[in-house]
Amino acid sequence: MGVSVKYYATGRRKTSTAKVWLTLGEGKITINGKDYRDYFPRLAWQILAVKPLAVTGSENRFDVEARIEGGGLSGQAGALAHGIARALVSVDTNMRSVLKKNGLLTRDPRMKERKKYGQRAARARFQFSKR
Repeated sequence: MGVSVKYYATGRRKTSTAKVWLTLGEGKITINGKDYRDYFPRLAWQILAVKPLAVTGSENRFDVEARIEGGGLSGQAGALAHGIARALVSVDTNMRSVLKKNGLLTRDPRMKERKKYGQRAARARFQFSKR
């Protein structure tokens, strides 16, 4: 009886973290116990989440199991894509160049800017009144 090998990677985007496990399978993607189509209602998020698999042509080669925490659905989709891409590199290092060319291995550093004191938001000020 063969033991299936699991490949693990962590992906991050904004304040979201995705813990991703890849196993050889038929392309089933599960996020927090749900199918990824149910988890991400928007088609754009679904496409972003599976982009690393589509780019490398391995949609039906691996089963993806992910545990995602923090942030909103947009950040979570980005974190999942980052995690899948990193896990694919641990499976086969030849995929690295294709994934890197599509910008899937780079952690997106853009974060929400913090609110400053004496202001309404990060950059928006309170209305100034001369009189």
